[in-house]
Amino acid sequence: MIGLLQRVSRAQVTVGEKTVGAIDAGLLVFLGVEKDDGEAEATRLLERLLGYRVFADADGKMNLSLRDTGGGLLLVPQFTLPADTRKGMRPSFTPAAPPEQGRALFDTVVAAARDCHPRVAAGRFGADMQVELINDGPVTFWLQTVAAAR
Repeated sequence: MIGLLQRVSRAQVTVGEKTVGAIDAGLLVFLGVEKDDGEAEATRLLERLLGYRVFADADGKMNLSLRDTGGGLLLVPQFTLPADTRKGMRPSFTPAAPPEQGRALFDTVVAAARDCHPRVAAGRFGADMQVELINDGPVTFWLQTVAAAR
């Protein structure tokens, strides 16, 4: 499972003319689900997202996590993240999970996040979304959990 996280001053997702998710300071995370991903990868990625130290402490060092700051978490499903772009001029989406699996694991991450973090918002799986953000820093990281051999 892939999480492309961006530290933001604010971010929002709209579908059509309706805002479906918005946060102030915190993390905007685009989530991509790969074929071999399961609940273990979803759980591990969420744990890393909540604990990843990307916020400045009193000395200006990135030592604080989302748990420490209580900032917002905006989760956005992104089918294109697992694309294979190693060759050619067109991405291959073979590594991506099928839609049913992707939706189920995205929903799992959102539900688990809402159970343990006070400020969680989410985009809409399968929708044509418009994402607006102000990247703070800019700070952007790629986190990936690798499925264990089953």
